[in-house]
Amino acid sequence: MKKGQKSILAYALNRLLQGIPMIIMVIILTFVLINLAPGDPVSMMTAGIDPTPDMRALLEKQWGIDEPLFVQLIKYLGRILTGDFGMSYFQGKSVVDIILERLPPTLLLMMTAILISTIFGIVCGIISAYHMYKRIDSVLSIAALIGYSAPLFWVGQVLIIVFAVVLDIFPVSGMHDLRMAATGFKKILDTAKHLFLPSLSLTFWFSALMMRVTRTKMSDILQSDYIKTARAKGLSETKVIMGHAFRNALAPIITVLGFELGAVVMGATVVETIFGWPGMGRLMYESILRRDYPLITGIFFFVSLSIILVNILVDIMYAVFDPQVRYE
Repeated sequence: MKKGQKSILAYALNRLLQGIPMIIMVIILTFVLINLAPGDPVSMMTAGIDPTPDMRALLEKQWGIDEPLFVQLIKYLGRILTGDFGMSYFQGKSVVDIILERLPPTLLLMMTAILISTIFGIVCGIISAYHMYKRIDSVLSIAALIGYSAPLFWVGQVLIIVFAVVLDIFPVSGMHDLRMAATGFKKILDTAKHLFLPSLSLTFWFSALMMRVTRTKMSDILQSDYIKTARAKGLSETKVIMGHAFRNALAPIITVLGFELGAVVMGATVVETIFGWPGMGRLMYESILRRDYPLITGIFFFVSLSIILVNILVDIMYAVFDPQVRYE
């Protein structure tokens, strides 16, 4: 290791320590903004009736929202240190338990979409860069532009109309068919059928992004002198493209993948709402409508924490591929 260069372990520890203030700021900003937003849970809970002042005061005291905002924030921060994120106003269950119930479907949706779109986008980007300014490059570039520009809710509606209504191939909503008690392989197949349209909606957008990034970076690298030298040495095109060009383009691609995770999370919220997918995104939408403050704050905390940790992981991976990043 060169002088002034940190080890991977030291660099990773430094990035983790830098993430702690960010997490604290996210908690504070989320709590304050949610509690200052218009509307209140008491009005939502008593919708259709006119609560008396005594009833309103009782509910506010029960939920701990009768105290000044600063006092509520201090108590909330104290509870978080013990792993207590409170109870949902509407479901009457622990916020952590509710989130853990909804987390697996969201992870299944996001991981499926990210895996497929990353592979598909990178492959198309490499093909487009290799055939720069040819017909296939034009077709793929136009497709990527459409995929990146199309609103996610519109893509979801189109997929429902085409595949669920017209062709009647895939189900419209949900994660399982409630009319059948499937087990084993049949349950896996049923889940895959319900997963197809939501994951395709996310893949449509994210693969377009990955293709544009890969094409841009690969096109620059393929014009560089060391690629010309590798070809002059008689290396095969496969070794030139994958062993030299793509290897050097991988670090920026990984960085973009990490930075765009937040957009994928928000996209999952839209997709889960459209397709009735029982994940974190739909839970966030429902809790916002109900002004369920503890649940909203808990969801935002876990989502923000995940994004921050993934970006730290991406920085560490970038440092592995490019040791220059680790210099002090």
